[in-house]
Amino acid sequence: MREVPKTPTRRSKRGQPIAALVSEITTDDTWSGQQVHARSLQPEVDMSPEKLAAWEEQPEDERLDYKAVFYNAFQRKKHGASPTTFSVGDTVAIETQAVYKRDKKDSIAVIVAMWEVVAENKDAVDHSEEEDKDMMIRIHWFLRPSELAAIRAKRDHLENEIYYSLASSDIFKSSSLRARCTVSDEVPQPVAAKSEKSPNKRWVYADDTQKLDTLYCRVAVDARRGLYYDFNWPALHKTALGGEDDPWGSGDRWNVDPVEKRQGMPPRKKQKRNAPECDAPKRAKRVTIKEDPEDEKDAEYADQGGSSDDEDDDHLPTLDDGSDSAPSDADADSDSGFDEPKTPRKRPRNMAHPTPHSKAALARRAAPASPRKRAKLAVRSTNTTLGYDSMAHLPHDPWLRAMHVLHVGSRPDALPCREDEFDRVLGSVSDILEEGSGGCVYISGVPGTGKTATVHAVVRELKRMAECNETNPFTYVEINGLRIPEPTAAYSLLWEAVSGHDVAKEGHLRIGAKESLKALTTHFSGGGGRGPGGHACVVLMDELDQLMTLKQDVVYNFFNWPTLAGSKLVVLAVANTMDLPERAMTGRVRSRLGMTRINFQPYTAQQLQAIVEARLESARSGQPADAQNVLDTDAIKLTSKKVSSISGDARRILDICRRAVEVAHQDCRMAVIRDVNEVTKQMQNSPTAAFLRDCSFHERVTLVSLIKCIKREGVEEIKWGDVLHQHGLYVKVLEDPDVPKLRMPTPSELALVLDSLVASRALLMEGGAAAQRKAEGERKVVLNIEQGEVERALGDVGGEKWRVLLAG
Repeated sequence: MREVPKTPTRRSKRGQPIAALVSEITTDDTWSGQQVHARSLQPEVDMSPEKLAAWEEQPEDERLDYKAVFYNAFQRKKHGASPTTFSVGDTVAIETQAVYKRDKKDSIAVIVAMWEVVAENKDAVDHSEEEDKDMMIRIHWFLRPSELAAIRAKRDHLENEIYYSLASSDIFKSSSLRARCTVSDEVPQPVAAKSEKSPNKRWVYADDTQKLDTLYCRVAVDARRGLYYDFNWPALHKTALGGEDDPWGSGDRWNVDPVEKRQGMPPRKKQKRNAPECDAPKRAKRVTIKEDPEDEKDAEYADQGGSSDDEDDDHLPTLDDGSDSAPSDADADSDSGFDEPKTPRKRPRNMAHPTPHSKAALARRAAPASPRKRAKLAVRSTNTTLGYDSMAHLPHDPWLRAMHVLHVGSRPDALPCREDEFDRVLGSVSDILEEGSGGCVYISGVPGTGKTATVHAVVRELKRMAECNETNPFTYVEINGLRIPEPTAAYSLLWEAVSGHDVAKEGHLRIGAKESLKALTTHFSGGGGRGPGGHACVVLMDELDQLMTLKQDVVYNFFNWPTLAGSKLVVLAVANTMDLPERAMTGRVRSRLGMTRINFQPYTAQQLQAIVEARLESARSGQPADAQNVLDTDAIKLTSKKVSSISGDARRILDICRRAVEVAHQDCRMAVIRDVNEVTKQMQNSPTAAFLRDCSFHERVTLVSLIKCIKREGVEEIKWGDVLHQHGLYVKVLEDPDVPKLRMPTPSELALVLDSLVASRALLMEGGAAAQRKAEGERKVVLNIEQGEVERALGDVGGEKWRVLLAG
């Protein structure tokens, strides 16, 4: 392989592939045959989203009169190959953003209309300004299993099985079509699997090169709700080709109406009045792919009044005589008391019946809402645990078990004292998922108040609900501002999740931030090339403060995408300050954040005590009743009062208690108040705390001023001039009234303060030849020690006045 020369720049993006939105093939496409219909232009039906947006921006008096001319086929000529004809009703492969899907296969669709837009009066159009006549194709999507949301109720499927979408279509140019393919409802015949290639696959095809010719479809899917329906593709294809759209080219006759109200289930929203209704043909006997462990649940549901799968055939309308046709919307509305004009129904409705899995899911959704099962924490109860996955791997030593559960990295399934916040976050996100829209939830609170842990618990609950079909499926991605090299890297992480790329198996995509941003913008704006996999996506943006840039373009894009129609993006933004939007965000960013804000208050002494005792109770689960108590209750109570008076940080009290248990473990005794006090003293005497206690008054004020600027600006690199300005404001506030008034230091004296802090490596200052040419006030400084430790140490040294300023 030829070695690519390395670019000397520090962050080069050269050599990285760009996102293929819709790579149009260079072809020679021409209409085949005469036009079959022509009508006046209907922009919402006949234009792609990009052209429709440009059309709406034009003043009405400057718009020309256009018409849509429809055809039944077009012919494609390629150099060195025989011509290929694409007709309405052909199933085709289309290259979309799904090029980065897990299976690296093209998306599949059926052509439902083809047309071009031409001017009504050709003489009124200047030839130099006349737009190219694009050959537009409307397709109705099939979906591969890999194009569905990652978190959903799993369904066993065959090797090349695809699902038919109920009502999902898009507009493409003819050049986007790659090839024709065949979709059949015949179950493929299994052949002997080739052990060296795919020993674990259930079905393999004799000729694996003809993948596009062996597609199998007997199920329709509601991708947004994760429900599946029995479906007869050949009969729908025959029925749809024999009818006409209203309006022409809309593709409504290819839509499928799921039959849910017949099963005693809540009906879906009715179609529009002008939508065609088609009888589904009599479907063939359903083929069971694999024995389902939930068949017993489905049988119980049928015994309670629901229809079994075999009984559904008796209710299906037939094509031949129509004697068993379904009631139309007009019949359903006849008793409503309204006298509305009704359009004559020329066709019955395409219907599909839910599969056993989906019938059980619909029954669960239709049932009265039961209280959510979640670990309720009664601190003194010996039967209450925090729901850890497993503690069987832990030794029987009670001290070791206690140290394990008291570690800050040990995350229980449920958080005590955060039940209300959990319910608010869960309710907000689940409502957005059920609506099928997008939205933002802003979660704030000082460090150590359980924000991220609560969101993780919410996501676990949502995953469980989605896998049980209790809520709509979704894809989840977590973006931590402290774990990415730069804020723009968040684009690549989100694009990996949206495109369905499997990072665990294939590693991260080699795609730059600019390409990811372009792909995401096209995806969420509904532009061409989005493909059929437009499912919901839940994004956790942790440490939002670290994603703030000078232009704030990253947070703006993440907050703006959920506001776009059909984006289905849910953003959970977690930050350490409640007023970050008002303090650091511009108006255009703040306006897109929304009104859903949830603030986590610092833990009180009683809550901190409850957290520690609940964890210790979990460590004692499964132990003998006379097991050794490793931490005294009075010691927990004293520690909780000390921590709550300083910061209310749950992580700090867990660290103190775990260290106290570790000290007591050496003598195999219970940790008492003496051990807690000794550990607290050791933590306060850390090298960082000792250094800060030895700092001069102006050095401490400089550090406080820098932390204030970091919180206000939302970035870590602060100009030295801004720190000096804040220093002058704080000197007057932090002076001790019992001490004679201090003289304001001169700029040269403050420069010595800066040199002292830089020499001790507490601060880092911008260096290099370019920085040396800047004025000293324009050079940037960075805090080089842990910010939380500085705040705790300066709060202990300075007292209440310093703690108030540091918390602001």
